Amino acid sequence: PPASTPCRAPWPASRPPSLPPLERILLHACCGPCSLEPVRILRSEGVEPVVFYANSNIHPAEEYARRLATLREWAADADVEVVEGAYDPEAWEATAGRIGDAAEAKFGVIANEEGDLEEEALFGANPVGGDLGRPLSSKSTVLDEGGASPAPTEGRTAARRAREARCRACYRLRFEEAARYAREHGFAALGTTLSVSPYQYTRIIREELERACAREGIKACFADYRPFYDEATRRSREGGMYRQNYCGCRFSGAEAAAEREERRAARRAAREAELAAHADERAAAEAERARTRAEKQAYADKQAKKRAILKALREQQ
Repeated sequence: PPASTPCRAPWPASRPPSLPPLERILLHACCGPCSLEPVRILRSEGVEPVVFYANSNIHPAEEYARRLATLREWAADADVEVVEGAYDPEAWEATAGRIGDAAEAKFGVIANEEGDLEEEALFGANPVGGDLGRPLSSKSTVLDEGGASPAPTEGRTAARRAREARCRACYRLRFEEAARYAREHGFAALGTTLSVSPYQYTRIIREELERACAREGIKACFADYRPFYDEATRRSREGGMYRQNYCGCRFSGAEAAAEREERRAARRAAREAELAAHADERAAAEAERARTRAEKQAYADKQAKKRAILKALREQQ
């Protein structure tokens, strides 16, 4: 299947004012930074998105509010309408949270899961074509409660499936809410900004978006926005937007922290290895510096002795 299915309007974006207003769709959004490029692209296609912020997964509530405030501030400047869905962490805990708890009890923290590896079989390593695609990581690590990494590949595969199941339940809850709102308020289509991130399960996002839309009888406006992740990052940083460092749920917060610590440990190990690899060179260089200092000191002592002798001779005369 194609990597993206743009929802194009039946007229160009630059149309005479006598024509009807832009086609509108509901666009589920996780945050402000991830909304930048999808909104820009949709508008360039003649589609006017109404952003729907439905994210009961975000923990804690203060983080939810901060992301919403960032989204609203940007949307006001960009003249984008924002609708807030219900914030219901209890509903999320009863579905995705329950699945996540079971996975955590069995596997501990599941770290270094970047994107959906099965996407390469569906779309290739470059998901959209051209030079913009980002190859996905093939590494995954499962950390037990003591921080150790079990060796069996089977354990990593099972943990990966468990994490995918948790994320699928999370996508499903949010997309069902968004699709229901879209139908009730006269939107013919629903899209999402979740596919901006290369760290999400894009294939599952598409499946759950299409499932939720089919259930409500509306069009699924899926697009793979991963090629525009770098541009969204640049724009959000230049705009001084708050950029979160984890997906949103309490599990992803722990996973992101574990991954950051793994990266710090890897950098420390690389520095130590570099130091060890060049220890002999540094020792030889230090020995050479010591020899040079000794020669200089010996020369200085010799010159001082000569001056002392000359002084004594002058005084005798």
